[in-house]
Amino acid sequence: MVAWSVTQPELLRKLLADPRVSKNPNLHWAAYRDGEIPEDWPLRIWVSVQNMFTAYGGDHRRLRSLVSKAFTPRRVEALRPWVEELTTGLLDRLAAGPDSVDLRENFAYPLPIEVICQLFGVPEEHRPELRRAVDGVFNTSLSAEEAQANGVLMYGILGQLVANGRVNPGEDLASGLIAARDEDGSVLEEAELIDTLILMISAGHETTVNLLHHAILALLTHPEELAKVRSGEHTWAEVIDETMRWQAPIANLPLRYAVEDIEIDGVHIKAGEAILASYAAAGRSPEAHGSDADEFRLSRESKSQHLSFGHGVHYCLGAPLARLEAELALPALFERFPDLALAAEVSELEKMPSFISNGHTSLPVRLK
Repeated sequence: MVAWSVTQPELLRKLLADPRVSKNPNLHWAAYRDGEIPEDWPLRIWVSVQNMFTAYGGDHRRLRSLVSKAFTPRRVEALRPWVEELTTGLLDRLAAGPDSVDLRENFAYPLPIEVICQLFGVPEEHRPELRRAVDGVFNTSLSAEEAQANGVLMYGILGQLVANGRVNPGEDLASGLIAARDEDGSVLEEAELIDTLILMISAGHETTVNLLHHAILALLTHPEELAKVRSGEHTWAEVIDETMRWQAPIANLPLRYAVEDIEIDGVHIKAGEAILASYAAAGRSPEAHGSDADEFRLSRESKSQHLSFGHGVHYCLGAPLARLEAELALPALFERFPDLALAAEVSELEKMPSFISNGHTSLPVRLK
């Protein structure tokens, strides 16, 4: 499938905020609308879901409003004690041994998934299967058959979650969405209900896992930068911003579409053509971030100008929650384990099989 890859940050910023750029393939992607995209295209779930991720205009505002109130800075800040408790529990488990562990598996992953599963009421017994399904969504090396089977698994899990939520509603966000759907079907269609859960649960933890992973890796491989954080010369908020710029958690995000012909930066994008937001490349732009854009450097003045949370009306709804988790987890980790060290060469770390999700399959460390 052919798409324009937009890698320059200022150009990307303009297009992300341009009303002539849509995320609704049914209305604005000519190949999809005309039936040219095969049913078994492995990335089809990224464009076929019916939620705010693929909505445009009024539909996007309607769907986003249903969950946006749960992610306001005030609501997120109220979660601080709970996230602190979860973090402490994970660190206690690490401290109990062994000394050599996979920090992605035992810290960077479990914190965000626990937070998002608790928020949306995902039962403990469904979480391992759900993890496999979410991993499959982000695995862009799957065959057509594997991708279709993974989609069936994902919809089966979340369909059961909705069915259980109708019988035994709780105080979680999924129950709130189910109630909104059942009380007024014009607010949320059944397909939109399940697809909204897919979006919030998958995007709600994958990006934060990669953020934590890369921040830890950056500090372990740049001890001089870690020393500046420990001395107070730089803040953990700066660590987060420079990490997001240096290693965008989502490297490339499919897809957007030209609503009409667009002339921009000497390029003619025709109406109906697809656009790929290339966040990882934008974060490494020498024009925006200097000739050393490939380096992790906390003193970089442009670090907060990254686009890794998106831009415009589709700016990441969970950004405040991701920041809270990282601002609590990172200092707690390095304080508990001051001698934390990487247990492998960076070149030995295996990249995830994805051009969407940017991370490694593991993060082996020595705790002391």
